[in-house]
Amino acid sequence: MNTMVSSDIRGLTEDELILVCQEIGLPKFRGRQIFQWIQQKAVQHWDEIKNVGKPDLEKIRGRLTLEPLQLLREQVSKDGTRKFLFQLADGQSIECVLMDYDRVKSRNRRTVCLSTQVGCPVGCAFCATGLSGWQRNLSAGEIVGQILDITHLMRQEDPEFQVTNVVFMGMGEPLLNYDEVLKGIQILNREAGQNIGMRRMTISTSGVAPKIRQLAEDNPQVGLAVSLHSANDEIRNDLIPINRRYPLAELMKACREYTEATNRRITFEVALIAGQATQKAADEVARLLQGQLAHVNLIPVNPVVETGMARPEPEEIQRFARVLEQQGIPVSLREEKGTDIDAACGQLRRQWESDEK
Repeated sequence: MNTMVSSDIRGLTEDELILVCQEIGLPKFRGRQIFQWIQQKAVQHWDEIKNVGKPDLEKIRGRLTLEPLQLLREQVSKDGTRKFLFQLADGQSIECVLMDYDRVKSRNRRTVCLSTQVGCPVGCAFCATGLSGWQRNLSAGEIVGQILDITHLMRQEDPEFQVTNVVFMGMGEPLLNYDEVLKGIQILNREAGQNIGMRRMTISTSGVAPKIRQLAEDNPQVGLAVSLHSANDEIRNDLIPINRRYPLAELMKACREYTEATNRRITFEVALIAGQATQKAADEVARLLQGQLAHVNLIPVNPVVETGMARPEPEEIQRFARVLEQQGIPVSLREEKGTDIDAACGQLRRQWESDEK
Protein backbone atom coordinates (compact mmCIF):
# COMPACT_ATOMS: atom_id res chain seq x y z
CA MET A 1 0.00 0.00 0.00
CA ASN A 2 1.05 3.59 -0.54
CA THR A 3 2.87 4.43 2.68
CA MET A 4 1.68 8.03 2.42
CA VAL A 5 -1.90 6.88 3.02
CA SER A 6 -2.89 6.58 6.68
CA SER A 7 -4.12 3.24 8.04
CA ASP A 8 -6.93 5.07 9.89
CA ILE A 9 -9.95 4.71 7.64
CA ARG A 10 -11.65 7.75 9.20
CA GLY A 11 -8.74 9.92 8.11
CA LEU A 12 -8.87 8.90 4.44
CA THR A 13 -10.37 11.02 1.69
CA GLU A 14 -12.79 9.30 -0.67
CA ASP A 15 -10.08 9.17 -3.35
CA GLU A 16 -7.57 7.64 -0.92
CA LEU A 17 -10.04 4.96 0.12
CA ILE A 18 -10.76 4.13 -3.51
CA LEU A 19 -7.00 3.85 -4.08
CA VAL A 20 -6.64 1.43 -1.16
CA CYS A 21 -9.49 -0.70 -2.54
CA GLN A 22 -7.84 -0.85 -5.95
CA GLU A 23 -4.51 -1.84 -4.41
CA ILE A 24 -6.10 -4.83 -2.68
CA GLY A 25 -8.05 -5.89 -5.74
CA LEU A 26 -11.45 -4.37 -5.00
CA PRO A 27 -13.45 -2.25 -7.47
CA LYS A 28 -13.72 1.54 -7.14
CA PHE A 29 -17.36 1.43 -6.12
CA ARG A 30 -16.38 -0.48 -2.97
CA GLY A 31 -14.31 2.50 -1.88
CA ARG A 32 -17.25 4.84 -2.42
CA GLN A 33 -19.60 2.49 -0.56
CA ILE A 34 -17.32 2.11 2.43
CA PHE A 35 -16.54 5.84 2.56
CA GLN A 36 -20.27 6.50 2.84
CA TRP A 37 -20.68 3.98 5.65
CA ILE A 38 -17.75 5.41 7.58
CA GLN A 39 -18.31 9.12 6.99
CA GLN A 40 -22.01 9.66 6.31
CA LYS A 41 -23.48 6.89 8.46
CA ALA A 42 -20.78 7.22 11.14
CA VAL A 43 -20.57 3.48 11.83
CA GLN A 44 -18.43 2.47 14.80
CA HIS A 45 -17.70 -1.15 13.89
CA TRP A 46 -17.01 -3.14 10.73
CA ASP A 47 -20.01 -5.39 11.27
CA GLU A 48 -22.33 -2.38 10.92
CA ILE A 49 -21.44 -2.23 7.22
CA LYS A 50 -24.23 -4.22 5.61
CA ASN A 51 -23.96 -4.16 1.80
CA VAL A 52 -20.32 -5.18 1.46
CA GLY A 53 -19.54 -8.88 1.17
CA LYS A 54 -17.61 -10.48 4.02
CA PRO A 55 -14.56 -11.41 1.87
CA ASP A 56 -14.23 -7.81 0.64
CA LEU A 57 -14.71 -6.45 4.14
CA GLU A 58 -12.04 -8.77 5.51
CA LYS A 59 -9.58 -7.44 2.92
CA ILE A 60 -10.29 -3.88 4.06
CA ARG A 61 -10.03 -4.83 7.74
CA GLY A 62 -6.63 -6.36 7.05
CA ARG A 63 -5.34 -3.07 5.70
CA LEU A 64 -7.15 -0.33 7.63
CA THR A 65 -8.23 0.37 11.22
CA LEU A 66 -11.58 1.64 12.49
CA GLU A 67 -11.16 2.93 16.03
CA PRO A 68 -13.79 5.27 17.47
CA LEU A 69 -12.75 7.68 20.18
CA GLN A 70 -13.60 6.61 23.72
CA LEU A 71 -16.08 8.85 25.53
CA LEU A 72 -14.67 9.61 28.98
CA ARG A 73 -17.14 12.21 30.17
CA GLU A 74 -20.08 14.21 28.89
CA GLN A 75 -21.66 17.35 30.30
CA VAL A 76 -25.06 18.67 29.26
CA SER A 77 -26.03 22.30 29.78
CA LYS A 78 -29.49 23.55 30.59
CA ASP A 79 -29.43 25.32 27.20
CA GLY A 80 -28.82 22.06 25.32
CA THR A 81 -25.09 22.49 24.78
CA ARG A 82 -23.17 19.23 25.20
CA LYS A 83 -19.49 18.98 25.97
CA PHE A 84 -17.58 15.76 25.32
CA LEU A 85 -14.22 14.56 26.61
CA PHE A 86 -12.84 11.87 24.30
CA GLN A 87 -9.82 9.64 24.81
CA LEU A 88 -7.53 8.96 21.86
CA ALA A 89 -5.85 5.65 21.05
CA ASP A 90 -2.63 6.71 22.83
CA GLY A 91 -4.44 7.67 26.05
CA GLN A 92 -4.42 11.43 25.43
CA SER A 93 -7.72 13.29 25.71
CA ILE A 94 -9.45 16.11 23.84
CA GLU A 95 -12.64 18.12 24.19
CA CYS A 96 -15.31 19.07 21.68
CA VAL A 97 -18.65 20.81 22.02
CA LEU A 98 -22.05 20.45 20.33
CA MET A 99 -24.11 23.62 20.27
CA ASP A 100 -27.65 22.69 19.29
CA TYR A 101 -29.33 25.95 18.30
CA ASP A 102 -32.32 24.01 16.97
CA ARG A 103 -33.47 23.31 20.51
CA VAL A 104 -33.21 26.95 21.54
CA LYS A 105 -34.39 29.13 18.67
CA SER A 106 -35.44 26.71 15.94
CA ARG A 107 -32.54 27.78 13.75
CA ASN A 108 -32.01 24.24 12.52
CA ARG A 109 -28.29 24.72 13.13
CA ARG A 110 -26.09 22.26 14.95
CA THR A 111 -22.53 23.45 15.36
CA VAL A 112 -19.63 21.36 16.58
CA CYS A 113 -16.51 23.01 17.98
CA LEU A 114 -13.55 20.77 17.18
CA SER A 115 -10.10 20.39 18.71
CA THR A 116 -7.06 20.18 16.45
CA GLN A 117 -4.27 19.49 18.93
CA VAL A 118 -3.79 17.77 22.28
CA GLY A 119 -3.25 20.84 24.41
CA CYS A 120 -1.98 24.03 22.79
CA PRO A 121 1.49 25.56 22.33
CA VAL A 122 0.30 29.18 22.09
CA GLY A 123 -0.39 29.73 25.78
CA CYS A 124 -3.01 32.49 25.68
CA ALA A 125 -3.36 34.07 29.11
CA PHE A 126 -7.12 33.53 29.41
CA CYS A 127 -7.27 29.96 28.04
CA ALA A 128 -7.50 26.80 30.14
CA THR A 129 -6.17 24.57 27.35
CA GLY A 130 -2.66 26.01 27.42
CA LEU A 131 -2.37 25.44 31.15
CA SER A 132 -1.88 21.72 30.45
CA GLY A 133 0.79 22.36 27.82
CA TRP A 134 1.02 20.91 24.32
CA GLN A 135 1.39 17.20 23.54
CA ARG A 136 0.89 16.68 19.81
CA ASN A 137 -1.13 17.43 16.69
CA LEU A 138 -4.27 15.48 15.93
CA SER A 139 -4.49 13.42 12.75
CA ALA A 140 -7.20 14.10 10.18
CA GLY A 141 -8.92 10.94 11.39
CA GLU A 142 -8.96 12.19 14.98
CA ILE A 143 -10.30 15.56 13.87
CA VAL A 144 -13.06 14.05 11.72
CA GLY A 145 -13.66 11.39 14.36
CA GLN A 146 -15.02 13.98 16.78
CA ILE A 147 -17.83 14.77 14.34
CA LEU A 148 -18.47 11.11 13.59
CA ASP A 149 -18.62 10.02 17.22
CA ILE A 150 -20.89 12.91 18.24
CA THR A 151 -23.12 12.07 15.27
CA HIS A 152 -23.23 8.41 16.30
CA LEU A 153 -24.15 9.33 19.88
CA MET A 154 -26.81 11.84 18.89
CA ARG A 155 -28.45 9.57 16.32
CA GLN A 156 -29.32 7.20 19.14
CA GLU A 157 -31.66 9.97 20.32
CA ASP A 158 -32.54 11.45 16.91
CA PRO A 159 -31.94 9.25 13.83
CA GLU A 160 -32.09 12.36 11.61
CA PHE A 161 -29.36 14.20 13.51
CA GLN A 162 -26.90 16.02 11.25
CA VAL A 163 -24.09 18.47 12.00
CA THR A 164 -24.57 21.61 9.91
CA ASN A 165 -21.64 23.82 10.97
CA VAL A 166 -18.09 23.28 12.17
CA VAL A 167 -15.80 25.68 14.00
CA PHE A 168 -12.15 24.83 14.63
CA MET A 169 -12.09 26.71 17.91
CA GLY A 170 -11.48 23.92 20.40
CA MET A 171 -8.19 22.83 21.91
CA GLY A 172 -5.14 23.83 19.89
CA GLU A 173 -4.10 26.27 17.17
CA PRO A 174 -5.55 24.94 13.88
CA LEU A 175 -3.02 26.71 11.65
CA LEU A 176 -0.15 25.00 13.48
CA ASN A 177 -1.66 21.68 12.34
CA TYR A 178 -2.42 23.06 8.90
CA ASP A 179 -2.25 20.00 6.64
CA GLU A 180 -4.32 17.70 8.84
CA VAL A 181 -6.96 20.38 9.46
CA LEU A 182 -7.38 21.06 5.75
CA LYS A 183 -7.55 17.35 5.04
CA GLY A 184 -10.23 17.00 7.70
CA ILE A 185 -12.18 19.82 6.07
CA GLN A 186 -11.92 18.11 2.71
CA ILE A 187 -13.29 14.85 4.17
CA LEU A 188 -16.16 16.59 5.99
CA ASN A 189 -17.12 18.47 2.83
CA ARG A 190 -17.59 15.39 0.64
CA GLU A 191 -21.15 14.82 -0.57
CA ALA A 192 -20.85 11.09 0.20
CA GLY A 193 -19.80 11.95 3.74
CA GLN A 194 -21.02 14.61 6.15
CA ASN A 195 -21.59 17.00 3.23
CA ILE A 196 -20.86 20.10 5.30
CA GLY A 197 -20.47 23.16 3.07
CA MET A 198 -17.08 24.89 3.01
CA ARG A 199 -18.71 28.17 3.99
CA ARG A 200 -20.22 26.45 7.02
CA MET A 201 -16.76 25.69 8.41
CA THR A 202 -14.62 28.28 10.18
CA ILE A 203 -10.99 28.15 11.26
CA SER A 204 -10.05 30.27 14.27
CA THR A 205 -6.42 31.31 14.66
CA SER A 206 -4.43 33.22 17.23
CA GLY A 207 -2.65 34.94 14.34
CA VAL A 208 -0.25 32.66 12.45
CA ALA A 209 0.32 35.17 9.65
CA PRO A 210 2.08 32.94 7.06
CA LYS A 211 -0.65 30.30 7.27
CA ILE A 212 -3.36 32.94 6.86
CA ARG A 213 -1.77 33.79 3.53
CA GLN A 214 -1.50 30.11 2.61
CA LEU A 215 -5.15 29.51 3.52
CA ALA A 216 -6.19 32.21 1.04
CA GLU A 217 -4.47 30.21 -1.69
CA ASP A 218 -5.47 26.71 -0.62
CA ASN A 219 -9.07 27.00 0.55
CA PRO A 220 -10.60 30.45 0.21
CA GLN A 221 -14.16 29.23 0.85
CA VAL A 222 -13.58 28.33 4.51
CA GLY A 223 -14.39 31.04 7.04
CA LEU A 224 -11.58 32.69 8.99
CA ALA A 225 -11.74 34.03 12.54
CA VAL A 226 -8.79 35.80 14.14
CA SER A 227 -8.39 35.95 17.92
CA LEU A 228 -7.46 39.61 18.16
CA HIS A 229 -8.37 40.40 21.79
CA SER A 230 -6.32 43.60 21.80
CA ALA A 231 -5.16 46.18 19.25
CA ASN A 232 -2.20 47.10 21.42
CA ASP A 233 0.99 45.10 20.82
CA GLU A 234 2.18 45.39 24.40
CA ILE A 235 -1.10 44.10 25.83
CA ARG A 236 -1.48 41.47 23.12
CA ASN A 237 2.04 40.18 23.83
CA ASP A 238 0.82 39.30 27.33
CA LEU A 239 -2.54 37.89 26.24
CA ILE A 240 -1.35 35.98 23.15
CA PRO A 241 2.41 35.26 23.24
CA ILE A 242 2.49 34.40 19.51
CA ASN A 243 2.07 38.15 18.96
CA ARG A 244 5.78 38.51 19.68
CA ARG A 245 6.47 36.43 16.58
CA TYR A 246 3.69 37.87 14.42
CA PRO A 247 2.94 41.36 15.80
CA LEU A 248 -0.15 43.30 14.84
CA ALA A 249 1.40 45.04 11.84
CA GLU A 250 2.33 41.70 10.24
CA LEU A 251 -0.93 40.04 11.26
CA MET A 252 -3.06 42.81 9.77
CA LYS A 253 -1.00 42.81 6.58
CA ALA A 254 -1.72 39.08 6.20
CA CYS A 255 -5.41 39.70 6.91
CA ARG A 256 -5.61 42.41 4.25
CA GLU A 257 -3.94 40.09 1.75
CA TYR A 258 -6.44 37.37 2.70
CA THR A 259 -9.47 39.56 2.08
CA GLU A 260 -8.01 40.91 -1.18
CA ALA A 261 -7.43 37.35 -2.43
CA THR A 262 -10.74 35.85 -1.26
CA ASN A 263 -13.13 38.80 -0.87
CA ARG A 264 -14.15 37.09 2.39
CA ARG A 265 -14.88 39.00 5.56
CA ILE A 266 -12.78 38.05 8.60
CA THR A 267 -14.31 37.73 12.05
CA PHE A 268 -12.08 39.32 14.69
CA GLU A 269 -12.70 37.90 18.14
CA VAL A 270 -12.18 40.15 21.14
CA ALA A 271 -12.27 38.60 24.60
CA LEU A 272 -13.62 41.11 27.10
CA ILE A 273 -11.83 40.97 30.45
CA ALA A 274 -12.80 42.87 33.57
CA GLY A 275 -10.55 45.91 33.92
CA GLN A 276 -9.45 45.81 30.27
CA ALA A 277 -12.72 46.37 28.38
CA THR A 278 -12.20 50.13 28.37
CA GLN A 279 -13.24 52.81 25.91
CA LYS A 280 -9.57 53.29 25.03
CA ALA A 281 -9.25 49.59 24.17
CA ALA A 282 -12.38 49.79 21.99
CA ASP A 283 -11.01 52.89 20.21
CA GLU A 284 -7.78 51.05 19.49
CA VAL A 285 -9.66 48.09 17.97
CA ALA A 286 -11.77 50.46 15.83
CA ARG A 287 -8.69 52.26 14.51
CA LEU A 288 -6.88 49.01 13.75
CA LEU A 289 -9.80 47.62 11.73
CA GLN A 290 -10.68 50.76 9.76
CA GLY A 291 -10.80 49.83 6.06
CA GLN A 292 -10.61 46.09 6.79
CA LEU A 293 -13.42 43.80 5.62
CA ALA A 294 -14.21 42.77 9.16
CA HIS A 295 -16.76 41.86 11.76
CA VAL A 296 -15.99 41.96 15.49
CA ASN A 297 -17.31 39.24 17.78
CA LEU A 298 -17.19 40.28 21.42
CA ILE A 299 -16.68 37.39 23.84
CA PRO A 300 -17.01 37.95 27.59
CA VAL A 301 -14.18 35.81 28.93
CA ASN A 302 -15.06 32.48 30.50
CA PRO A 303 -14.03 32.44 34.16
CA VAL A 304 -11.09 30.09 34.74
CA VAL A 305 -9.82 29.92 38.31
CA GLU A 306 -6.15 29.58 37.32
CA THR A 307 -6.13 32.70 35.12
CA GLY A 308 -7.68 35.01 37.70
CA MET A 309 -9.66 36.72 34.96
CA ALA A 310 -13.33 37.66 35.14
CA ARG A 311 -15.86 39.04 32.68
CA PRO A 312 -16.77 42.74 32.71
CA GLU A 313 -20.07 44.14 33.89
CA PRO A 314 -22.86 44.15 31.28
CA GLU A 315 -22.73 47.96 30.94
CA GLU A 316 -18.99 47.78 30.13
CA ILE A 317 -19.68 45.21 27.42
CA GLN A 318 -22.40 47.37 25.90
CA ARG A 319 -20.17 50.44 25.98
CA PHE A 320 -17.39 48.58 24.19
CA ALA A 321 -19.84 47.54 21.47
CA ARG A 322 -21.21 51.08 21.08
CA VAL A 323 -17.74 52.54 20.55
CA LEU A 324 -17.12 50.12 17.67
CA GLU A 325 -20.55 50.70 16.13
CA GLN A 326 -20.13 54.46 16.27
CA GLN A 327 -16.92 54.13 14.27
CA GLY A 328 -18.52 51.96 11.61
CA ILE A 329 -17.21 48.57 12.75
CA PRO A 330 -19.84 45.78 12.54
CA VAL A 331 -20.04 44.09 15.93
CA SER A 332 -21.96 41.34 17.68
CA LEU A 333 -21.91 39.80 21.12
CA ARG A 334 -21.30 36.06 21.07
CA GLU A 335 -24.34 34.14 22.22
CA GLU A 336 -23.25 32.46 25.41
CA LYS A 337 -23.85 28.74 25.56
CA GLY A 338 -22.79 26.12 28.05
CA THR A 339 -21.56 28.50 30.75
CA ASP A 340 -22.85 26.09 33.40
CA ILE A 341 -20.73 23.15 32.17
CA ASP A 342 -17.09 24.30 32.29
CA ALA A 343 -17.54 26.20 29.04
CA ALA A 344 -13.94 27.29 28.60
CA CYS A 345 -11.93 24.93 26.42
CA GLY A 346 -9.58 22.77 28.46
CA GLN A 347 -11.57 22.93 31.70
CA LEU A 348 -13.24 19.54 31.37
CA ARG A 349 -9.94 17.88 30.47
CA ARG A 350 -8.18 19.45 33.46
CA GLN A 351 -11.05 18.42 35.71
CA TRP A 352 -10.82 14.81 34.48
CA GLU A 353 -7.05 14.74 34.95
CA SER A 354 -7.45 16.07 38.48
CA ASP A 355 -10.09 13.45 39.33
CA GLU A 356 -7.84 10.66 37.98
CA LYS A 357 -4.86 11.61 40.16
